[in-house]
Amino acid sequence: MDVKINLYSSEITTDVDVSFVDTGIKAGFPSPAQDYLTGSIDLNKELIRHKETTFLAKVSGTSLQDAGICDGDIIVVDKSLEAKTGDFVVAFIDGEFTLKEFRYDDKDNCAWLIPHNKDYSPIKVTDENEFIVWGVLTYTIKQLRK
Repeated sequence: MDVKINLYSSEITTDVDVSFVDTGIKAGFPSPAQDYLTGSIDLNKELIRHKETTFLAKVSGTSLQDAGICDGDIIVVDKSLEAKTGDFVVAFIDGEFTLKEFRYDDKDNCAWLIPHNKDYSPIKVTDENEFIVWGVLTYTIKQLRK
């Protein structure tokens, strides 16, 4: 597997309200007459639906870079959600964690772990594999300025 994942439990012990613009921000020239601030948002409440089963992890690897999930991103993972085809999941396969897109093939009755980088091959999950979906990715947090 090409991804190293360090997991961290989510901790909701602080209230951090950040000013919030809920009208949408256009990528063009804004109207100087419009007042954009409409309230505040608590990122803990926005990103974490199930505190006891939600974890944060830092992505290390490039197998999902073409899907916009890149090395260094922080992901929010919820263990209480059932994986559906098209979800990005943290999976445990044959003793290692990996982050991939989950697909289930009804015709062949098997699961696939799909990378989004041409340098990596899909992984077919068979009965011979030790495999569980550990959690479903719900959000990705990117640092754009260092």
